[in-house]
Order: sequence, then structure tokens, then C-alpha cells
Amino acid sequence: MTYYSKHLIFFILIFFGLFSCKNNQDKILIYAGSASKPATEEIIKLFEEKTGIKAEIVFGGSGYVLSQMIMSKQGDVFFPGSSDYMEIAKRDKLVFENTEERVCYLISAINVQKGNPKNIQTLKDLLKPNIKVAIANPEGVCVGSFAIEIIENNFSETEIEQFRENLINYTGSCSKTATAISLKSVDAVIGWRVFEYWDSENIETIKLDKSEIVRVGYIPIAVSKFTKNKGLADEFIKFIKSEESGEIFKKYHYFSEPEQVFEYIGEEKPIGGVYNVPKYWLN
Repeated sequence: MTYYSKHLIFFILIFFGLFSCKNNQDKILIYAGSASKPATEEIIKLFEEKTGIKAEIVFGGSGYVLSQMIMSKQGDVFFPGSSDYMEIAKRDKLVFENTEERVCYLISAINVQKGNPKNIQTLKDLLKPNIKVAIANPEGVCVGSFAIEIIENNFSETEIEQFRENLINYTGSCSKTATAISLKSVDAVIGWRVFEYWDSENIETIKLDKSEIVRVGYIPIAVSKFTKNKGLADEFIKFIKSEESGEIFKKYHYFSEPEQVFEYIGEEKPIGGVYNVPKYWLN
């Protein structure tokens, strides 16, 4: 091999090595609760088209994806479905607290099959015989802990037992909770109001009375302490908070401001916080 051939190979290896490094740098890993899934999937696609940055996202119950992030010691952005798991992440110093942003707001509701064949009109209707109900697993899914909080604050001990007799399943994420209605596996779930807009052909929402709602949820986002590229993570968060992304969330009927939620409910309620689920609800 000639001197020039050796050097040509050397420069080719350097070129492709640098190219490969650049490609590795231009990736972002997001651990996300699935409370934002339909909107976030659209936003990810738009983000990749506009920036050329590959965005890999792991969806699931917020507590479960937080555990995955911790175990893998990887991830650039933590994007849970509620404040509960962001507060845990901040407490355990798993995110850069000063990077946290509120993306949108959520309100609990009863979701039923389209046409409401079991004529479920109120929370107490979930206690009727022959009503099949599901909620998300409160051990790792934010919408499940919100459901338990509503049940514990509105039902007597006897009514809680009646409800548990109708409870046939714990689901593993927000998207699986909505799918339980879409597939007609259950008659009702205590989920998010937005589920109807994820699948309007199969899901209908029954509004809870303002007296039954304990607090308002919001979807936060922050840079993970495990990030290898904080600049890209910051860039993604800015994109999530952009007007373009806001329009996508609006399309799926997420609330962008607390005042919109209070108007929908009919009065102001506490926002965010953490609820400690009673142990007897946990697997």
C-alpha cells in the first residue's frame, strides 16, 4: 500500500468517524407519559422535519418510564403525564429543576363507549350492577392516581367496595386506558377529558360535577440529568412550548391555560401537586 493510499484511508475513516459522531449527537431520547401521546407523536414528526434531529421516544405510564430512565441512566428529556412524577423526579434530582415547563392542562372525566349504551351519567352510576369499569394502575400511571383520589373523596367505604366489585382491570398507561373503551373491553373508565378527542368515533366523555373534581392535572417537561446533550434537550423543550406545537395540542382539546380549565369546571381548583394512593389500591 502506498503512502498516499494509507493517508487516503486514514482521512476517510476520520470523515466517517466524525459523521457518525455528529449523527449520534443529533439524537434525543425522551421518556414520556402517554397522557400526551397523540399530540406528541405529531410534534415529534414536525420537530424531526424542521431540525433534522432524530427524536426517539419511550411512552408509557409516567412512573414506569421514570423507572426505565433511572435504570438505563439514559434519556435527555423527562415528559410525564402529570406533576406527581415530575415532583418525584425533582425530589430525587433526576431532572434539572430550572428547565421545567408546563406544557398543557388536563381534567379528569368519565369516558364511555360512543352512544353511552349503559347510560352512565354520573360518578355514582359506576356503582350500578353489571357495569364494567377500568382505571389505570395507580402505582405507575398518573391518570390512575387521579381516579383513586376522586373515588376516595366522593365515595363512602361501602361505595368504594361496590366500585371495586365493578373494577375489572388496571391498565398500564393512559393510552391503554383509552383503548379499553375504544375496544369495548369495558363500559367506562375514569380517565382524561381529552380521551374523547383521541378517538371520537368510539369514545364519549361524561363530565364530572365540579364538586367531584379534587385538582387539575398538568403535563410538565424538563431536561433529564442523564442527558448527553443538554443543548438539544433545551431545543426540544422550546419546540414543545412553541406556537406550532401549541396548535397541535389545541387540536386534541388540551387546555393551554389554567383559566380555560376553571371555566370548563365552573370554579377554581388546586393545580398539580402529589397524591399518595392508599396502599390497599396498590398491587
